[in-house]
Amino acid sequence: MTGKGQGFGFGLGKMKELADAFKKAQQVQEGAKQLQEELEQMEIQGEAGGGLVKVIVSGNQEPKRVEISPNALHEGAEVLSDLVAAAMKDAYNKSTATMRERMEQLTSGLELPGF
Repeated sequence: MTGKGQGFGFGLGKMKELADAFKKAQQVQEGAKQLQEELEQMEIQGEAGGGLVKVIVSGNQEPKRVEISPNALHEGAEVLSDLVAAAMKDAYNKSTATMRERMEQLTSGLELPGF
């Protein structure tokens, strides 16, 4: 048998902590929805070749557009292809870093009791 008033091993203090944690989790969920909308509207630019090729993606990596300088066209198809791929990778890395940073801000201070 368990001790008096202990229930499942949670005292009243633990129940309050748990209720507070649920409240925080709900705030995080609402914040995540808002963050998703913000990420969709963001424009994050990756580039290669000193700006010869620029790739713009949303904050959640959705491609928006590619900008190719007329000077890049003189580099030839193979070099241009490499520049586009490098700019895409740059944009992707910046986008995921931004997303990770924003999620960390959103969840900072979220401490679940007993974990």
